[in-house]
Amino acid sequence: MSRLFLAPMEGLADYVLRDVLTAAGGYDGCVSEFVRVTGSLLPGRVYERDTPEVLHGARTPGGTPMVIQLLGSDPEWLARNAAQAAALSPHGLDLNFGCPAKVVNRHGGGAMLLADPGLLNRIVSSVRAAVPAGIAVTAKMRLGVSDTSLAIDCATALAEGGAASIVVHARTRDHGYRPPAHWEWIARIDDAVDVPVIANGDVWTVDDWERCRAVSGCADVMIGRGAVSDPFLALRIRGRMERSPCGEEWPLVLRHIADYLKKLQDRIASCHEHGRVKLWLSYLKRTWPQAAELHDAIRRMQDSREIRGVIENAVAPLPASSSLK
Repeated sequence: MSRLFLAPMEGLADYVLRDVLTAAGGYDGCVSEFVRVTGSLLPGRVYERDTPEVLHGARTPGGTPMVIQLLGSDPEWLARNAAQAAALSPHGLDLNFGCPAKVVNRHGGGAMLLADPGLLNRIVSSVRAAVPAGIAVTAKMRLGVSDTSLAIDCATALAEGGAASIVVHARTRDHGYRPPAHWEWIARIDDAVDVPVIANGDVWTVDDWERCRAVSGCADVMIGRGAVSDPFLALRIRGRMERSPCGEEWPLVLRHIADYLKKLQDRIASCHEHGRVKLWLSYLKRTWPQAAELHDAIRRMQDSREIRGVIENAVAPLPASSSLK
């Protein structure tokens, strides 16, 4: 059976949403939002704030293993910080070579590093040497900066540097998140390296997951925004819920939204709670029309208590015929 991983999603899948999505079930592991490394050794409180799973064996509250992702461009400082982070995340450390955000790329990080396979190799080699042998060092990459001309070189550099596995998001940086993802390129990379390759990009449905595996040739898949728009996607792939979303699932979705807001209230400043809920609803609208109605109902609200009241009033008893198998 394919392993399924929840992708790191900067600015979207924070600790609270990782908690809610992995609690829904079906994931073999998840990766944190990136922790940025510059020219200093990060204090432990940074990880406790951004990846609080480290306080509980590096697992989400639902028990899903969490891997810390580091982002930076200096091999020495990444190695120093990785050595410290390794003590907190026994399930592994991931290196970000795929973030397309301008604020990251402007400083030579993320996907911009794909222009220099030699630097990729030095980063992975340095981190691998600094981390205990029993802790996996993995990498996530895109197909390149503006084109795919260095895709194979980059993947080879990562594998030869010591990456235990490579997640490939099947787009270039310039491609952003526009469809389609080029899964055929993942197959080429998988043929070129001797480490496991995990496919990523444009997996929104069970059909997408099946096509992604068939085209990429990869057994394992990492799911990003598809998991945010359908929190039961992993369960559908596992055959534990109906293959396609249906309207009778909406009360269950509402319970997850209410749980998300409650957990947000314990984690972040109240002035940000309403924005996070609205952001998630903007993704849920892709799957359930009811999410659009709820989004419209709370769009002008900024008081999380008022929003929570609207959500809780909308929650109805689950129908007798649940879509859970």
